[in-house]
Amino acid sequence: MSDVPALPVLYIDDALAVVCKPAGLMVHDSALARGETDFAADRLREQFGRPIFLVHRLDRATSGCLLLAFDRDTASALGKTLMSHAVEKDYWAVCRGWPAEAVFTVDHPLDGGPGKPQKKPAITDFEVLATCELALPSAGFPTSRYAWLRASPKTGRFRQIRRHLKHVFHHMIGDSSHGDGRHNRNFRMLGIHRMLLHARRLAFTHPHTGACIEALAPPDAEFEKALVLFGAPAR
Repeated sequence: MSDVPALPVLYIDDALAVVCKPAGLMVHDSALARGETDFAADRLREQFGRPIFLVHRLDRATSGCLLLAFDRDTASALGKTLMSHAVEKDYWAVCRGWPAEAVFTVDHPLDGGPGKPQKKPAITDFEVLATCELALPSAGFPTSRYAWLRASPKTGRFRQIRRHLKHVFHHMIGDSSHGDGRHNRNFRMLGIHRMLLHARRLAFTHPHTGACIEALAPPDAEFEKALVLFGAPAR
């Protein structure tokens, strides 16, 4: 595994680190792995040369900020901070359509995924960062409308942002499970094949020093290609 590129480090000290996980890489082995052998957790153990403890997870198709600890006590403290909703998590997403309001909240209970039918409260705040209209026919219209959003989940349910966007009929682009196939195809024609969800920002209080830690994950080249459609400068 030593020939695999290191994951970019956004913040690190003796107790914890924030790294940028690429889209398409599973965080750890699970029933969804389907025989895969490449996981972010294994890469990070080798990259740092020490045990690592994942504080939270990102879906395989999601890129961006991933928080980990280097010892159990720090992991436990960060886990409690996360459970108390004291960790600020901001994601960038691209969805179909233009939301009616620039700032809105989806408050819709969600189950825990396959085998976990009990629904629990789930809340996500959204902000429209930009909109665009492309000359791509859709549902009888000559054009298609899209929005670039900032999503801030206040709870941590299974695929929460993706399912909340589906609930309000603003399906996330590139989401093969909860998205809209027609619009996903539009973006594939533009050379954008990934799900457009990126964990952009993570902010929290350091459990040992009390310092305010903020990490920002730059989007990858394919996500950047999508942002250019909204007038964001290519970088």
